[in-house]
Amino acid sequence: MAILECNELVKRYGSAPALDHLNLTVEPGHIVGLLGPNGSGKTTLIKLANGLLTPTAGQILVDGKAPGAQTHAEVSYLPERTCIPLWMSTRRLLDFYQDFYADFRRERAEEMLAHLNIRMDQTIKQMSKGTREKVQLIMVMSRAAKLYLLDEPIGGVDPATRDYILNTIISNYDPDAAVIISTHLIADVEQVLDEVIFVNQGRAVLQSSVDAIREEKGMSVDALFREVFKC
Repeated sequence: MAILECNELVKRYGSAPALDHLNLTVEPGHIVGLLGPNGSGKTTLIKLANGLLTPTAGQILVDGKAPGAQTHAEVSYLPERTCIPLWMSTRRLLDFYQDFYADFRRERAEEMLAHLNIRMDQTIKQMSKGTREKVQLIMVMSRAAKLYLLDEPIGGVDPATRDYILNTIISNYDPDAAVIISTHLIADVEQVLDEVIFVNQGRAVLQSSVDAIREEKGMSVDALFREVFKC
């Protein structure tokens, strides 16, 4: 069964369509790049899959179910902006996730935090922007979810932090789960992707495996993206 399925999905803000009869399917066991220019509908799709928005028309299913209370237990969501409370200490944050999510793997989170030399009594406010983003990603990837929705996980961080974040994603998702990474930094994430979905003006204009793009088009995903979306 597909972990995410969209059938003629429409989302409008007023009269403007953010998603325009979008159709796509994401199978378990894949890391998928959701790629498109700014304003193409990527964040809207991720928010719909996470149940933060409701469709105007059409259908979106997570593990065969409409997004809601049941799917919240199966989806782990990383928003574009850091949203963990600044006053919390690392320990309080771990306690919070453990109380809130039955699938939270605390030992795995503690191991990754120790690798970054983050103290348990350190507050989020005391951390640098890059460290906060790493901590939030560690929390998200330490859940045993079926679907990980990562909205711009490497935006605005230095190359070394990007490498750490991508390695964390690869190392911590279950093979029976799927990871969707929304980003415009394609060259940086291409190495970890199994599949890509190009979205433009609210529609899926291409869905393909990365290997097929390289074999059939004779180019990288980044090069194909530049060709498809050139001004």
